[in-house]
Amino acid sequence: MSVAEAADRYVELVRARTLTGALSPSTAEVYGRDVATLVELAGAETVLDDLSGADVDAILLAFARKPDGRRAEPDGRLQSASSQARFRRSISALFKHATLAGWVQINPMTTSTVMARERGGLRAERRALTREQAQGLIGAAASASPAVEGRRDQRVQVRDGLIVLLLATVGPRVSELVRANVEDFFTNDGVRYWRIFGKGGKTRDVPLPGLVGQALDAYLVEGRPASSEKALLLSWRGRRLARGDVQGVIDRVQREVDPSQRRSVTPHGLRHTTATHLLADAVDMDAVRRVLGHSDLSTLGRYRDELPGELEVAMRSHPLLRPRKGE
Repeated sequence: MSVAEAADRYVELVRARTLTGALSPSTAEVYGRDVATLVELAGAETVLDDLSGADVDAILLAFARKPDGRRAEPDGRLQSASSQARFRRSISALFKHATLAGWVQINPMTTSTVMARERGGLRAERRALTREQAQGLIGAAASASPAVEGRRDQRVQVRDGLIVLLLATVGPRVSELVRANVEDFFTNDGVRYWRIFGKGGKTRDVPLPGLVGQALDAYLVEGRPASSEKALLLSWRGRRLARGDVQGVIDRVQREVDPSQRRSVTPHGLRHTTATHLLADAVDMDAVRRVLGHSDLSTLGRYRDELPGELEVAMRSHPLLRPRKGE
């Protein structure tokens, strides 16, 4: 069996698992993209069972040298350690299935030695913004108003502001954001909610802060193009936004932030921002877990980034040293 044939069969299996809810569509998309890269690097006509651990190592190294294609404008960056680790997990899953299905006699991953090198944790732009940086970004997003001049494709300020507000205060995964439909937002007892469809077909109803609810209403009235499309976030042509569009939105809003408060950040960095500041403000951990859509409290540790000065603040207000009431 060739690498291309094995990849096609495996991707079909992955897609079938999305129908049962075992995998989310976004996870299946990542698997499909990584498997396609494997075919490219290994050679479509290469016999799958001929690949050795050394061959897999060569493929992993070739992937590490590939430019990072996630940004609209290439900037010379190569694959990050997290992307390399994800690619390795994806092809490991393929070879595990290939072994069970009898496509290969020996799983070459068992003799592969190349691992993604840790580079000091997440890149800066994937970590939480400080309170001042987050407030600067939120302030710029909240003040967005529809442009009365300029080309029609430039009048997206209200939409862009809403996107940044949702990312920074609710912390959805970018796939959950672009998947959102207008009908997913509802009001209960005067509170606006977002029904988020997360991983594995799980849903969660998250109440929106008042400012975010106002931005949502403003977008629906003034900023959303007239369209029969059910998606919440639309391009000026009336099409659903794609994951790759979101970084450009954040970058545009950042241009309106005071330079002293500005710092590059990704959608994932804004998810970290939500978690970090909710936890730093002593919000119940289980409530934060439910906002982010995690099934396990232990996962929150990966989203809690250190804030400058937080240790000093904690020790100044040590609970054991506070005066007791009446003293």
